[in-house]
Amino acid sequence: MDTAAELLSSIATPGPLTVCVVGTITLPAGMYDVTSDKSIVGVGSTAGITGGGLNIGLPVSAVTTPPANAVHNVIIQNLSFRNASDDSINVQMFSHHVWIDHNDLAQGYDGLIDIKRGSSLVTVSWNHNHHHTKNMLLGHDDANGAQDTGRLKVTYHHNWFDRTPQRNPRVRFGEPVHVYNNYYVYNTDTGVACQNNAGCVVEGNYFEDVEEPVTNTYAGPAGRCVARNNVFVGESGAPDCSGTVQEPSSYYSYTLDDPNAVKSIVTAGAGVGRL
Repeated sequence: MDTAAELLSSIATPGPLTVCVVGTITLPAGMYDVTSDKSIVGVGSTAGITGGGLNIGLPVSAVTTPPANAVHNVIIQNLSFRNASDDSINVQMFSHHVWIDHNDLAQGYDGLIDIKRGSSLVTVSWNHNHHHTKNMLLGHDDANGAQDTGRLKVTYHHNWFDRTPQRNPRVRFGEPVHVYNNYYVYNTDTGVACQNNAGCVVEGNYFEDVEEPVTNTYAGPAGRCVARNNVFVGESGAPDCSGTVQEPSSYYSYTLDDPNAVKSIVTAGAGVGRL
Protein backbone atom coordinates (compact mmCIF):
# COMPACT_ATOMS: atom_id res chain seq x y z
CA MET A 1 0.00 0.00 0.00
CA ASP A 2 1.13 3.52 -0.72
CA THR A 3 -1.53 5.89 0.59
CA ALA A 4 -2.30 7.26 4.04
CA ALA A 5 -5.92 6.06 3.83
CA GLU A 6 -4.86 2.49 3.09
CA LEU A 7 -2.26 2.46 5.85
CA LEU A 8 -4.54 3.88 8.53
CA SER A 9 -7.38 1.54 7.60
CA SER A 10 -5.09 -1.50 7.71
CA ILE A 11 -3.42 -0.82 11.07
CA ALA A 12 -6.84 -0.24 12.66
CA THR A 13 -8.40 -3.47 11.27
CA PRO A 14 -8.98 -6.14 13.95
CA GLY A 15 -7.16 -9.44 13.58
CA PRO A 16 -3.85 -10.63 12.14
CA LEU A 17 -2.57 -8.70 9.14
CA THR A 18 0.73 -7.99 7.41
CA VAL A 19 0.79 -4.40 6.17
CA CYS A 20 3.35 -3.81 3.39
CA VAL A 21 4.33 -0.17 2.93
CA VAL A 22 5.58 0.98 -0.48
CA GLY A 23 7.36 4.32 -0.75
CA THR A 24 6.98 7.19 1.70
CA ILE A 25 3.50 7.77 3.10
CA THR A 26 2.70 11.21 4.48
CA LEU A 27 0.29 11.12 7.42
CA PRO A 28 -1.54 14.11 8.86
CA ALA A 29 -0.04 15.31 12.14
CA GLY A 30 -0.96 13.03 15.04
CA MET A 31 -0.49 9.56 16.54
CA TYR A 32 -2.26 6.61 14.92
CA ASP A 33 -3.27 3.47 16.80
CA VAL A 34 -1.99 0.05 15.76
CA THR A 35 -4.18 -2.90 16.76
CA SER A 36 -2.91 -6.30 17.91
CA ASP A 37 -1.39 -8.90 15.60
CA LYS A 38 0.00 -6.49 13.02
CA SER A 39 3.25 -6.64 11.08
CA ILE A 40 3.97 -3.27 9.44
CA VAL A 41 6.85 -3.86 7.06
CA GLY A 42 8.51 -1.59 4.52
CA VAL A 43 9.20 -2.94 1.03
CA GLY A 44 12.76 -2.45 -0.17
CA SER A 45 14.86 0.44 1.09
CA THR A 46 12.62 3.43 0.34
CA ALA A 47 9.51 2.78 2.46
CA GLY A 48 8.66 5.14 5.28
CA ILE A 49 6.26 7.32 7.21
CA THR A 50 6.43 11.08 7.62
CA GLY A 51 4.26 13.66 9.37
CA GLY A 52 2.63 11.38 11.95
CA GLY A 53 3.58 8.54 14.28
CA LEU A 54 2.46 5.06 15.29
CA ASN A 55 0.91 4.37 18.70
CA ILE A 56 0.96 0.78 19.98
CA GLY A 57 -1.35 0.73 22.96
CA LEU A 58 -4.72 1.47 24.46
CA PRO A 59 -5.71 5.00 25.49
CA VAL A 60 -3.99 6.29 28.61
CA SER A 61 -5.73 5.48 31.88
CA ALA A 62 -4.79 5.00 35.54
CA VAL A 63 -5.38 1.23 35.66
CA THR A 64 -2.57 -0.72 37.30
CA THR A 65 -3.55 -4.24 36.21
CA PRO A 66 -2.80 -5.23 32.61
CA PRO A 67 -6.11 -5.34 30.71
CA ALA A 68 -7.04 -8.46 28.80
CA ASN A 69 -7.22 -6.49 25.57
CA ALA A 70 -3.77 -4.88 25.86
CA VAL A 71 -2.22 -4.48 22.42
CA HIS A 72 0.19 -7.30 21.62
CA ASN A 73 2.07 -9.11 18.88
CA VAL A 74 3.12 -6.09 16.80
CA ILE A 75 6.14 -5.83 14.47
CA ILE A 76 7.39 -2.57 12.94
CA GLN A 77 10.20 -3.26 10.51
CA ASN A 78 12.21 -1.74 7.65
CA LEU A 79 10.62 1.73 7.72
CA SER A 80 12.08 5.24 7.76
CA PHE A 81 10.38 7.72 10.09
CA ARG A 82 10.78 11.48 9.61
CA ASN A 83 9.18 14.70 10.80
CA ALA A 84 6.73 13.14 13.25
CA SER A 85 4.50 15.72 14.89
CA ASP A 86 4.79 13.87 18.24
CA ASP A 87 6.56 10.53 18.81
CA SER A 88 7.68 8.48 15.84
CA ILE A 89 6.82 5.21 17.65
CA ASN A 90 5.10 5.07 21.04
CA VAL A 91 4.38 1.87 23.01
CA GLN A 92 2.06 2.27 26.01
CA MET A 93 -0.60 0.88 28.35
CA PHE A 94 0.67 -2.65 29.05
CA SER A 95 1.33 -3.50 25.42
CA HIS A 96 3.51 -6.58 25.12
CA HIS A 97 5.39 -8.76 22.66
CA VAL A 98 6.43 -5.90 20.38
CA TRP A 99 9.39 -5.98 17.98
CA ILE A 100 10.81 -2.75 16.50
CA ASP A 101 13.50 -3.78 14.04
CA HIS A 102 15.67 -2.44 11.19
CA ASN A 103 14.12 1.01 11.01
CA ASP A 104 15.69 4.41 10.32
CA LEU A 105 14.42 7.14 12.64
CA ALA A 106 15.42 10.81 12.72
CA GLN A 107 14.28 14.41 12.97
CA GLY A 108 11.02 13.94 14.83
CA TYR A 109 9.38 16.28 17.33
CA ASP A 110 9.44 14.23 20.54
CA GLY A 111 10.66 10.67 21.14
CA LEU A 112 11.83 8.42 18.34
CA ILE A 113 10.93 5.23 20.24
CA ASP A 114 9.20 5.65 23.62
CA ILE A 115 8.02 2.70 25.74
CA LYS A 116 5.95 3.40 28.83
CA ARG A 117 2.94 2.81 31.10
CA GLY A 118 3.46 -0.84 31.99
CA SER A 119 4.48 -2.11 28.57
CA SER A 120 6.84 -5.08 28.56
CA LEU A 121 8.54 -7.80 26.55
CA VAL A 122 9.64 -5.39 23.84
CA THR A 123 12.71 -5.77 21.61
CA VAL A 124 14.32 -2.80 19.86
CA SER A 125 16.93 -4.11 17.41
CA TRP A 126 19.05 -3.10 14.43
CA ASN A 127 17.61 0.43 14.18
CA HIS A 128 19.55 3.49 13.02
CA ASN A 129 18.49 6.40 15.22
CA HIS A 130 20.22 9.61 14.29
CA HIS A 131 20.26 13.41 14.32
CA HIS A 132 17.67 13.73 17.06
CA THR A 133 17.87 14.80 20.71
CA LYS A 134 14.99 13.09 22.55
CA ASN A 135 15.84 9.61 21.39
CA MET A 136 14.17 6.98 23.60
CA LEU A 137 12.38 6.91 26.94
CA LEU A 138 11.64 3.73 28.84
CA GLY A 139 9.17 4.84 31.49
CA HIS A 140 7.87 8.36 31.12
CA ASP A 141 7.63 9.73 34.65
CA ASP A 142 9.17 9.29 38.10
CA ALA A 143 5.67 9.07 39.62
CA ASN A 144 4.39 6.18 37.49
CA GLY A 145 5.64 3.29 39.60
CA ALA A 146 2.17 1.82 40.13
CA GLN A 147 1.96 0.88 36.45
CA ASP A 148 5.64 0.36 35.70
CA THR A 149 7.16 -1.55 38.63
CA GLY A 150 7.76 -5.17 37.65
CA ARG A 151 7.27 -4.36 33.97
CA LEU A 152 9.16 -2.39 31.27
CA LYS A 153 11.27 -5.46 30.51
CA VAL A 154 12.92 -4.37 27.27
CA THR A 155 15.93 -5.40 25.20
CA TYR A 156 17.95 -3.01 23.01
CA HIS A 157 20.51 -4.68 20.77
CA HIS A 158 22.53 -3.90 17.64
CA ASN A 159 21.16 -0.38 17.30
CA TRP A 160 23.20 2.49 15.88
CA PHE A 161 22.75 5.59 18.03
CA ASP A 162 24.26 8.28 15.86
CA ARG A 163 24.29 11.88 17.12
CA THR A 164 21.50 11.31 19.62
CA PRO A 165 22.71 13.31 22.64
CA GLN A 166 20.39 11.88 25.30
CA ARG A 167 17.82 9.18 26.17
CA ASN A 168 19.75 6.27 24.73
CA PRO A 169 17.61 5.07 26.51
CA ARG A 170 16.62 6.96 29.66
CA VAL A 171 15.15 4.26 31.91
CA ARG A 172 12.78 4.31 34.87
CA PHE A 173 11.54 1.29 36.89
CA GLY A 174 12.17 -1.46 34.30
CA GLU A 175 14.14 -4.62 35.17
CA PRO A 176 15.89 -6.26 33.55
CA VAL A 177 16.59 -3.74 30.83
CA HIS A 178 19.20 -5.29 28.57
CA VAL A 179 21.34 -2.98 26.43
CA TYR A 180 23.88 -4.97 24.43
CA ASN A 181 25.98 -4.79 21.27
CA ASN A 182 24.85 -1.26 20.35
CA TYR A 183 27.08 1.32 18.67
CA TYR A 184 27.03 4.83 20.12
CA VAL A 185 28.80 7.64 18.28
CA TYR A 186 29.01 11.39 18.96
CA ASN A 187 26.39 11.12 21.70
CA THR A 188 28.00 14.11 23.30
CA ASP A 189 25.89 14.04 26.46
CA THR A 190 24.50 10.78 27.88
CA GLY A 191 24.24 7.21 26.67
CA VAL A 192 22.28 4.84 28.94
CA ALA A 193 20.72 6.61 31.95
CA CYS A 194 19.28 4.12 34.43
CA GLN A 195 17.27 5.72 37.21
CA ASN A 196 14.33 5.49 39.62
CA ASN A 197 15.13 1.94 40.78
CA ALA A 198 15.42 0.58 37.25
CA GLY A 199 17.83 -2.32 36.74
CA CYS A 200 19.96 -2.18 33.58
CA VAL A 201 22.57 -4.56 32.22
CA VAL A 202 24.75 -2.70 29.73
CA GLU A 203 27.21 -5.00 28.00
CA GLY A 204 29.19 -5.50 24.85
CA ASN A 205 28.53 -2.01 23.49
CA TYR A 206 30.90 0.26 21.58
CA PHE A 207 30.94 3.87 22.80
CA GLU A 208 32.75 6.42 20.64
CA ASP A 209 33.01 10.02 21.85
CA VAL A 210 30.23 9.65 24.42
CA GLU A 211 30.77 11.97 27.38
CA GLU A 212 28.75 9.95 29.92
CA PRO A 213 28.21 6.50 28.40
CA VAL A 214 26.45 4.75 31.30
CA THR A 215 25.09 6.20 34.52
CA ASN A 216 22.66 5.40 37.30
CA THR A 217 23.02 8.82 38.94
CA TYR A 218 21.48 10.96 36.21
CA ALA A 219 18.96 13.67 37.19
CA GLY A 220 16.25 12.13 39.36
CA PRO A 221 16.19 9.14 41.74
CA ALA A 222 19.00 6.64 41.27
CA GLY A 223 18.67 3.29 39.56
CA ARG A 224 20.88 0.21 39.48
CA CYS A 225 23.14 -0.82 36.63
CA VAL A 226 25.81 -3.32 35.71
CA ALA A 227 28.24 -2.32 32.94
CA ARG A 228 30.54 -5.02 31.56
CA ASN A 229 32.59 -5.85 28.47
CA ASN A 230 32.00 -2.46 26.84
CA VAL A 231 34.48 -0.56 24.65
CA PHE A 232 35.13 3.16 25.23
CA VAL A 233 37.07 5.09 22.59
CA GLY A 234 37.81 8.70 21.71
CA GLU A 235 36.52 11.17 24.25
CA SER A 236 34.21 8.71 26.01
CA GLY A 237 34.01 8.79 29.77
CA ALA A 238 33.84 5.87 32.18
CA PRO A 239 30.64 4.14 33.34
CA ASP A 240 29.12 5.30 36.62
CA CYS A 241 27.28 2.19 37.81
CA SER A 242 26.36 0.50 41.07
CA GLY A 243 23.96 -2.07 42.47
CA THR A 244 22.81 -5.51 41.37
CA VAL A 245 20.41 -6.32 38.55
CA GLN A 246 18.43 -9.39 37.55
CA GLU A 247 20.27 -11.18 34.75
CA PRO A 248 18.63 -11.06 31.30
CA SER A 249 19.67 -14.70 30.86
CA SER A 250 16.92 -15.61 33.32
CA TYR A 251 14.47 -14.62 30.53
CA TYR A 252 16.26 -15.72 27.35
CA SER A 253 19.49 -17.05 25.91
CA TYR A 254 21.76 -14.75 23.93
CA THR A 255 25.27 -14.62 22.52
CA LEU A 256 27.31 -11.43 22.60
CA ASP A 257 29.26 -10.27 19.59
CA ASP A 258 32.83 -9.18 20.29
CA PRO A 259 32.38 -5.56 21.43
CA ASN A 260 35.47 -4.55 19.43
CA ALA A 261 33.63 -5.65 16.26
CA VAL A 262 30.32 -4.00 17.15
CA LYS A 263 31.01 -0.77 15.25
CA SER A 264 31.54 -2.58 11.96
CA ILE A 265 28.76 -5.12 12.56
CA VAL A 266 26.14 -2.51 13.43
CA THR A 267 27.01 0.06 10.77
CA ALA A 268 26.84 -2.69 8.15
CA GLY A 269 23.55 -4.16 9.36
CA ALA A 270 21.39 -1.53 11.09
CA GLY A 271 18.69 0.47 9.37
CA VAL A 272 16.43 -0.07 6.36
CA GLY A 273 17.10 -2.26 3.33
CA ARG A 274 19.32 -4.61 5.35
CA LEU A 275 17.02 -7.46 6.34
